[in-house]
Amino acid sequence: MNFPAPGETTVRHNAAASRFEAGEGAYLAVAEYVIADGRMVFTHTLVPPELRGRGLAEQLVRAGLELARAEGRRVVPQCSYVAAFIQRHPEFQSLLA
Repeated sequence: MNFPAPGETTVRHNAAASRFEAGEGAYLAVAEYVIADGRMVFTHTLVPPELRGRGLAEQLVRAGLELARAEGRRVVPQCSYVAAFIQRHPEFQSLLA
């Protein structure tokens, strides 16, 4: 099965499911969140082994953080990947609740 190269994957915001998604075929990577007290709480990021190494987790989280910024929301990173991502990317640290 051929997968897109890094950067060629489309990230979709599935607002009904409260998550950002990207994937191919039967494989779906997600960054899940809930809105609580007006904040975007990132609860879980999952990339199946078949899709790892393509930068999907970064693309999903970046899309989520950009949406939070656009909507004027503070962010709570319950997910350890999101917390580490924000720590490594100072441009998103101002979003922390």
